[in-house]
Amino acid sequence: MSAAPVAIVGGGLAGIAAAVALAEAGLPVTVYEARPRLGGATHSFRRDGLTVDNGQHVFLRCCTAYRGLLDRIAAPGQVRVQDRFDVRVLTPAGRAGRLRRAALPGPFHMMPTIAAYSLLGPADRLRAVRASAALTRLDPSDPALDRVALGTWLAAHGQRAPAREALWELFTVAALNVPSGEAALGPAAKVFQTALLGRADAADIGIPAVPLGVLHGTGALAAIRRRGGEVRLSAKVTAVERGPAIIVDGARVAAPAVIVATPHEQAARITPRDAAPDRDRWSGLGAEPIVNVHAIFDRPVTALPFAAVVGSPVQWVFDKTHVAGLDRGQYLTVSVSAASRWIDMPVAKLQAEFVPALEQLFPTRARLMDFFVTKERRATFRQSPGSGALRPRAATRWPGLYLAGAWTNTGWPDTMEGAVRSGLEAARLVRRHLRQGIPT
Repeated sequence: MSAAPVAIVGGGLAGIAAAVALAEAGLPVTVYEARPRLGGATHSFRRDGLTVDNGQHVFLRCCTAYRGLLDRIAAPGQVRVQDRFDVRVLTPAGRAGRLRRAALPGPFHMMPTIAAYSLLGPADRLRAVRASAALTRLDPSDPALDRVALGTWLAAHGQRAPAREALWELFTVAALNVPSGEAALGPAAKVFQTALLGRADAADIGIPAVPLGVLHGTGALAAIRRRGGEVRLSAKVTAVERGPAIIVDGARVAAPAVIVATPHEQAARITPRDAAPDRDRWSGLGAEPIVNVHAIFDRPVTALPFAAVVGSPVQWVFDKTHVAGLDRGQYLTVSVSAASRWIDMPVAKLQAEFVPALEQLFPTRARLMDFFVTKERRATFRQSPGSGALRPRAATRWPGLYLAGAWTNTGWPDTMEGAVRSGLEAARLVRRHLRQGIPT
């Protein structure tokens, strides 16, 4: 094998996963990241003495690839996972529901909680149980499911608007970043089957206990270097050439293999058409935004670590007090997916919408101390019908050139788990390529 390092373009989770996997296999690697940090769309910054995550990112126990990466880059105690899936569901009117898995084997573990879900009437609960059973019989990899909207399927299976809002949307919007009426059935079925209707413990929720900049940034940087890899930050790759080679900051760097682990727009710009004739189609994946609202109060307003919300602009709310390093009061983050409505709204108007909404959910005499907003305009690709057919596989037509990223054809939605799986697949192909000794 060549002693020259494999070039990995992009230091998000896909690039990090590929770098760690290759370095563990004894291969030299260099990661080129245009930003001055690793972590991609998951990062932190400092604000008035606090460490602020750009958004709230959670994972589930079924995210085995991501959890495997954490075992390699994170210190013990830097994430926490529920002992049992348990979500409080709040409403502005004060009614509350609870979704908690029973001590039953999958897929029966979720049936009792759906059957007793207080935010739905008895008839809707029964229909939801029946629809859940029908979902288990779908094949998420069936191309026909990529052409159907989840909302259409739910309606055909008796899921009325109250059930879609109070149950299905909770997970569809959070996992796919689109409403059920606009979500492709294939990835939606993957989410529900794997997380909620598979193994009993699959949906147990994991949350970082440290800032994302520590978990995915400094932790990943140290893990790669500890294994002999190199990371070049603020290094912009503008092209990939035959050889393969990359053009980084104007210089040509040859490599035995190259992994392009960037968002699809950038990948299309730097990947040669000869290597990926379908690259112009990748733009059809589009993008969907996520908005995160940050509110700091002078005293605690809730004891819940997180909660889902229906009937409110608030979708999911998380207590970030400890992670951010706040000594007094409480720091809440509201994560708003499928946020096209909010993405261009001024901060003052967002404050006028979300602060009263939070006060409805948590009525106290607390005083708002700070309010700010972070926005990810292109947080995920648009996982709507037809998007699955646009996602390329990791291998290109050029030996030694591979693609990675949650937007590629991973079999998973655009999630942290999908990103890590894509990086691992690209690393596997690089190892095979180098073992075969294909001329470069």
